[in-house]
Amino acid sequence: MFRVIRDLYRNDGRFAFGFTVLVFFVVISFVSLLSPYDMRAWNAVPRDLRPSSKYPLGTNSIGQDIMWQAMVATKNSLLLGVIAATISRVIAIVVGLLSGYKGGLFDRIVMVLTDSFIILPMFPILILIATILRSSLNMVVLGVVIGLFGWAWDARLFRSQILSLKEREFTRTAVFSGLGTFKIVLTEHLPYIIPLVMSTVINNMIWVIGMEVTLSQLGLSNLNTPTIGTMIYWALQYQAIFLERWNWILTPVTICVALILGLYMLSTSISEYLDPRTRLQMIRKG
Repeated sequence: MFRVIRDLYRNDGRFAFGFTVLVFFVVISFVSLLSPYDMRAWNAVPRDLRPSSKYPLGTNSIGQDIMWQAMVATKNSLLLGVIAATISRVIAIVVGLLSGYKGGLFDRIVMVLTDSFIILPMFPILILIATILRSSLNMVVLGVVIGLFGWAWDARLFRSQILSLKEREFTRTAVFSGLGTFKIVLTEHLPYIIPLVMSTVINNMIWVIGMEVTLSQLGLSNLNTPTIGTMIYWALQYQAIFLERWNWILTPVTICVALILGLYMLSTSISEYLDPRTRLQMIRKG
C-alpha cells in the first residue's frame, strides 16, 4: 500500500495534489483539538475584527475566532464524511459481495431493493429526515442517516466485479476445498476490490460533504456545530457578502472548494490506477 502511494505521488500530479491537500486538512483537524475556545459558544472574542496578528483570519459577527472555527469545522466535516462513507461502504460491500456470489433468486431480490434505493428522491427524503431529527441531529446521527442512503450505486459496482471473480479458477478451487460463502467472499474476493472500495470512499465523502453544506444552507443541520456548511450559513445570515466581510465568507468557501477538489483529484487518480494499462505505463516509466 505504501509503495503504491509513493509511486502515485511521484508519477501522478493529480494524486500528489489531492494527497497533499487531504493531509493538510487532516493535520488541521488534529490541530483544532488544541482550540482555546468553545466553538459552540458565542461572544468568546470581540466581534467583527479584521485579520490581525492575534486573530489571523479575524472574528465574525457572533464573536468567534474565524481561524479556529475553520479548523474545527474542517474536522467535523471530515468526520461526517468518514462516518457516512464507512457505513455506506460496509452496506455496499456486504450487498455487492453476497449478491454477486450467490446469484439466482437471492441476487434478483437484492438488486430490486438496491435499484429501489437508487431511484429514490434522495434529497427530499434527507430534508424530511433532517427536519424530523433536527433536535437531536449531531454529526454522528447525520453521518448515519446519510450513510444509510449512499450505498446503492456502489453495491452494484462491487457486484459486477464479483460476477467476474466468481468465474475465476481460484474461486472454484476454494469451493472444492470446502470453504463457505462468507469465507470465500471475505478471503478470496474482498482483497481484489479493496482499491475500488477506496476510490468509492473518496467519491462518497465528496457527496456527503456537499450534502451537508446543502442541508446547512436550508437550516436543517445542527447550526451550533461548526462545519463548513454552518460557517457559510452564519456568514450569509449576517450579510457577510454585502458588508464585505470577505475573510468570513471566503474562508469556508475556500476550504470547501479545496477539499472537494483535492478529493476529486485523488479519486480520478486512483480510478485510472485501477486500469491495468495505466499501471503498465507507470511501470515502464519507472
